[in-house]
Amino acid sequence: MLSPKERLDKVFSGEKVDRPPCICPGGMMNMVTTELIEEVGIKFPEAHMSAQMMAGLSEAVYERGCFENYGVPFCMTIEAENFGAKVDMGTKIYEPHVVEYSIDSVKEWKKISQINCTEGRAKVVIDAIKLLKSKRNDVPIIGNLTGPISTTSSIMEPSTFYKELKKSNKEAHEFLNFVTDELIKFAKKQMEAGADIIAISDPSGTGEILGPKLFEEFAVKYINKIIESVKKENKGTIVHICGQMKKVYLEVNKVKSNALSFDSIVNMSDARKNLKDRVLMGNVSTYAIEFGEAKKIAELTEKCVKDGSNIISPACGLGMKSPLKNVKAMLKYLSKEDGDSND
Repeated sequence: MLSPKERLDKVFSGEKVDRPPCICPGGMMNMVTTELIEEVGIKFPEAHMSAQMMAGLSEAVYERGCFENYGVPFCMTIEAENFGAKVDMGTKIYEPHVVEYSIDSVKEWKKISQINCTEGRAKVVIDAIKLLKSKRNDVPIIGNLTGPISTTSSIMEPSTFYKELKKSNKEAHEFLNFVTDELIKFAKKQMEAGADIIAISDPSGTGEILGPKLFEEFAVKYINKIIESVKKENKGTIVHICGQMKKVYLEVNKVKSNALSFDSIVNMSDARKNLKDRVLMGNVSTYAIEFGEAKKIAELTEKCVKDGSNIISPACGLGMKSPLKNVKAMLKYLSKEDGDSND
């Protein structure tokens, strides 16, 4: 039987596997729930600031049969905080979020400091990856980045940012280029620590918000710059983009990641028709996982597989109140289909 790491590697390479992997990368696609936190006795929000707690929770996600990977961190505020935004660290019920921006315009981007991986929560993530790397070699470790558009629109007021992509185009590109270079530094440190894959989640960089032209000009361009850097290290990449894809399938196909992940608004069979040769990931409704029944989650998992998903995952980050039995239902269904009775 394939190990989780072997199975995911084969899917990335386009090889046949016994069944789809079932993963949840971390970052924006948080895999930690209140029930799990309480079950293993690791506190939130303290786990956001402790490498030992962060690694312990990520390990518990795998060991308790939720997903077939390790992944850190559990939020998408680390980069923005490093660039000067103020963050509310949340509770065991809700995740960290930005409460104060660091600049007012793309023209002020030079005020932002370089990313620092030697202290603060960026260092916590890197140290957590090192701890996870020491645990075992058969489970893929996924490091995470908040995508360029989502990071930049977390440093300043989003509606102003979107307007200035056109109004101050030159400065907007300078801003995105600087932030992207800093994100690459963070990715490299995660890979050096032991991350096998870098997942890039850019929920604010949607085709619905940007439109096809700006989506390609800003989202695709700078995501690909990160991907090209990661590929030089022979590591895999996953890109998650929120929103509907109908108007930007042509542009999305230019994203050079190993896998493309979409939220539940995207019809997976439609995505498969438009992205025939791509590895697709997703997209079990997180609303259903939080508020539905385990049987329904199994049905949605089955549908995702039939519709062409190569990798099963939640369509977005899990709601903190999601019942563990529902979270586990995806992998449980896939394991039973594979004849594995150990669940």
